[in-house]
Amino acid sequence: MGLLPAQRSELMLVFAVAMPYSILARAAWPALPAFLLTGLLALTSPTTALAQRAAGPDRPTDFLDPAFHKQRRELVRQALPPGSVAVLFAAPIRNRANDVDFVYHQHPDFYYLTGYEEPDAMLLLFKEPQTIKGQSGITEALFVQPRDPKAEQWTGRRLGTEGTRQQLKVQYVADNKDFATAGIPWSSFQQVNFLALPADMRNDAKDPADLHDLVATFRQQAAVPPSFDPGTEQAYKLIQQYGLKAADRLKVYLQDMTQGQPALGQDAYVQGYLAAKTTAERQKAIVNKPTSRYDGSSLDEILDQLRALKTPEEIALLRRAVRISAVGQQEVMKATRPEVGERELQGLHEYVYRKYGAEFEGYPSIVGAGNNACVLHYIENDKPQVKNDLLLMDCGAEYHGYSADVTRTIPPSGKFSPAQRQIYELVLAAQEAAFRECKPGKEFQAPHMAAQKVIAEGLTKLGIIRTAEEMRTYFPHGTSHYLGLDVHDRGSYGPLQAGNVITVEPGIYIPEGSLCDKKWWNIGVRIEDDVLITPKGYENLSSEAPRTVAEIESWMEKPSGLDGFKLPELK
Repeated sequence: MGLLPAQRSELMLVFAVAMPYSILARAAWPALPAFLLTGLLALTSPTTALAQRAAGPDRPTDFLDPAFHKQRRELVRQALPPGSVAVLFAAPIRNRANDVDFVYHQHPDFYYLTGYEEPDAMLLLFKEPQTIKGQSGITEALFVQPRDPKAEQWTGRRLGTEGTRQQLKVQYVADNKDFATAGIPWSSFQQVNFLALPADMRNDAKDPADLHDLVATFRQQAAVPPSFDPGTEQAYKLIQQYGLKAADRLKVYLQDMTQGQPALGQDAYVQGYLAAKTTAERQKAIVNKPTSRYDGSSLDEILDQLRALKTPEEIALLRRAVRISAVGQQEVMKATRPEVGERELQGLHEYVYRKYGAEFEGYPSIVGAGNNACVLHYIENDKPQVKNDLLLMDCGAEYHGYSADVTRTIPPSGKFSPAQRQIYELVLAAQEAAFRECKPGKEFQAPHMAAQKVIAEGLTKLGIIRTAEEMRTYFPHGTSHYLGLDVHDRGSYGPLQAGNVITVEPGIYIPEGSLCDKKWWNIGVRIEDDVLITPKGYENLSSEAPRTVAEIESWMEKPSGLDGFKLPELK
């Protein structure tokens, strides 16, 4: 997948690193130099599912061990400043229509730290041990929804406090109704760290401790000012870090952001920085940062650093997700014919995912033929026949929370036309150049810069562009993003390190009406692989998905297990 959430994509455009696609943006952009990246993302599906997936017998056994989550919590706690507390909330339940909710999907940060997959919960991490209701030495507390036989008859078994304590091994677990009377000494903390608070919450009048009430109780007891906005805190951090060394680009970005975030437009510190005309004035404006015991950016930074480096357990789950996705590409290549529709091919990808136990897609599948392949956000997938236009398939399985992101572009006829082949092999050469930059110590944007160079030179030789600057018309996104619990995963976007998992996804898109020879029109190509940075270089986790022209054409000649599968005609 390629594009980024709206806020982050704007930021990256400002900082001259292009990006690809994503539908569901994180609530706040990273505080570190996240303006050096790319990606695609999102997931929503109908129905209600509020039970703990790992609860009960006959469940998969390869979920992350509770010890993993325990270690992650402890690393976050150790990174907190003295006298502080970190507060995280579960994801809200989102309504699809009437009395039908979307399938529940836990907030990736909350899952990373707890393994808990139910709503209406919150986690507290204390830098120094606290006493809660007479129990001393508490460094972590998880408040969860209680058992409810009537509700469980409809939506499945809940863990409850005892099940959570036994299965997830959290030190202190209590009913979410007990949070209001837990006696947390909020006024004693020098710093209260939290991420952007959930905003799209329903208030269930019958539930006194749903997410809406948990957030409201936290804000009231911790005395969080109504005007406090973690997004503004993130802007403060950017000004502190880049206010001098990237002043012109940051200024443009902040001005754009004030259009969508009224709080920024009214913030004296941000406006004071924007009003500064000289370096001396900027220096003076930067040091005037207001002090606050509420911190909306430090926890973001800690999680960016941790989640960027995958543990062996995480890599195992990512391998599984990526292999499932690669097999999906193989099987769909064998089944593709000009008369088949985009949605049918999407369904084949997603059937393979379910066959191998993947719970979700990591984002809405992109299956677009011809001009549809040139639409980066294309998710309608409703062309009834793909015909002989190039078919771009950007699809990824999500396995136990971890998402793959694999794209292949194929000719439905089984053979590339000369024009299709020229564009495809140019993108392939760009990807190979990007691969060579995938090694520890290289700047995160190095693969992108290498891919840009190859594509600019290639499009010039083909007569499609006259100057390198025109390249962005046909390659408008970036080449890499982190991959993990989010398809656009957290990360610092600093130099690559062993343990990073990133995408490498150059592309060329020439829609109908482009200012070039018509023979190139309606050709959209993206080749995307998922790469593990190793101590000596990289490993292509998605190498099983056919990638070269010869490999793709060979796979498309193979018989498909679906060749004889016929459904009755509906009249």
